[in-house]
Amino acid sequence: MISTPKAQNIPPEHADPELDALVREIIGRVADKWTMLILETLEEHGRLRFTRLGQLVGDISQKMLTKTVRQMEADGLVVRTVYPVIPPRVDYELTDMGRSLSAAFCGVWDWAEQHREAIMEARRVFEGRGEMG
Repeated sequence: MISTPKAQNIPPEHADPELDALVREIIGRVADKWTMLILETLEEHGRLRFTRLGQLVGDISQKMLTKTVRQMEADGLVVRTVYPVIPPRVDYELTDMGRSLSAAFCGVWDWAEQHREAIMEARRVFEGRGEMG
């Protein structure tokens, strides 16, 4: 659960609007499918070449992989190393900050594992009611 000023009973006039904006921006950037999968892959395998990273993430286009790792680099989550060889070799690895974010996201996997059966049952019940969107 995200700890918001409201959740902490902090009056709105004492909330930090700059921090609130940053948290919302970071959530928007990192809570997408590809960022989470890249975080998980780099955490599990360590430093990887660009092509190998894409293979291990699976089903990601080169364009989306490039866009995602560039954004992650801009946010300080990964470090990109370019080697001056022909053809160019580019490696990616998590920074300490990226590893700490990866650890935080591990909680999502743990939560999903703990609640898997309840989620599946809730989905079956919902689908059984025949309700759409």
